[in-house]
Amino acid sequence: MTDVAIDIPQPEEVVLLRGDALTPEPINWLWPGWLAAGKMHILGGQAGTGKTTLALALAATLTAGGRWPDGSRSPRADVVIWSGEDDPTDTLMPRLLAMGADMRRVHFVAGMTADGKRRVFDPASDMEALAAALRALGTVRLLIVDPIVSAISTDSHKNSETRRGLQPLVDLAASIKCTLVGITHFSKGTQGREPIDRITGSLAFAAVARVVMVAAKDTEQDRRILCRAKSNIGPDDGGFAYELRQDELAAYPGVCASSVLWGEAIEGSAREILGAAESQPEEGGALSKAQDWLREFLAEGPQPQREVMSAADAFCHSRKTLRRAKDAIGIESRKMGGDFGGRGAKWFWCLPGETRNPPETHKMPKNPQGAQHWELGTLCKDGHLVADDAITDDLEGIEL
Repeated sequence: MTDVAIDIPQPEEVVLLRGDALTPEPINWLWPGWLAAGKMHILGGQAGTGKTTLALALAATLTAGGRWPDGSRSPRADVVIWSGEDDPTDTLMPRLLAMGADMRRVHFVAGMTADGKRRVFDPASDMEALAAALRALGTVRLLIVDPIVSAISTDSHKNSETRRGLQPLVDLAASIKCTLVGITHFSKGTQGREPIDRITGSLAFAAVARVVMVAAKDTEQDRRILCRAKSNIGPDDGGFAYELRQDELAAYPGVCASSVLWGEAIEGSAREILGAAESQPEEGGALSKAQDWLREFLAEGPQPQREVMSAADAFCHSRKTLRRAKDAIGIESRKMGGDFGGRGAKWFWCLPGETRNPPETHKMPKNPQGAQHWELGTLCKDGHLVADDAITDDLEGIEL
């Protein structure tokens, strides 16, 4: 009888590295302090901050060997972009061209093929195939995944599942010394919290990333800002202002694209920078405009509260903004006029320290549209009528 050899699987063993067998290595930076080769980065922020355009600006700089926002020179290398939200031909490519990218060094993940059939690329399950493609190119230094939550096939709000889902991407970046940038959003209703805690989904997204960058709008100064919210491998503060421009591509008439125009450096922590930007009211410059308008309107003396609000409607200052402007200036409300018993008295608004009595007559400023009489209803800038019957009469407790 012939003996049959049976292979008995050996148990897995832990690999230990003794400290003196290792050699310290410096971080390999593409952009010093901001983009590190072989590491995962998160770029998150508010809606409307142009996060994808920001990532493409980084890609354009790398492909062209241009300069980063701090003036340092970028190496020249290839980038790979996967986007589950934007089309390469009408959105991504025009933006890259507008920012001077070398399109010979840009590669879009367009899908998967097997047995002559094509299907959609799934970052949650096709990472091995992507790794093989990037190794074949051999020159890729930046990989953009938009949105990064697509790399998670399970619940992206669970820490353990998110970490497992991100690990293939992290391993890929490390194996080919490629900078990985994943794009995501801020969760709604998180204003004022630590920036890394505002990243949508599990906290593991920010925990796994070595660098977290966040973008926000500074409406008061009419700009956008990019700053570092976290870095385990370098400085974790500071940022840059930027603007988003929309231009037609000279070589492609009719094709318009957004681009990033970098501004000055900003000092401070991400929480301080975002806090200063987001402390402004949502209307941005509307508050200061309402304050200027109120000061001018009350310059001739106290004016009836009802007329102040009617005129504010005429100039399209919202009641909410008007209330904040009143509080910011310190406008006083006084009950004035009427007979000796106080009957017929009305509430007036007065500038701080005002000592004059209300004028006998009040001339309403010219309607901004110059067409509607204020007593009959006023055209707002969007063309809708603001009727006077929406105004509560002569009560200090009126809700603006």
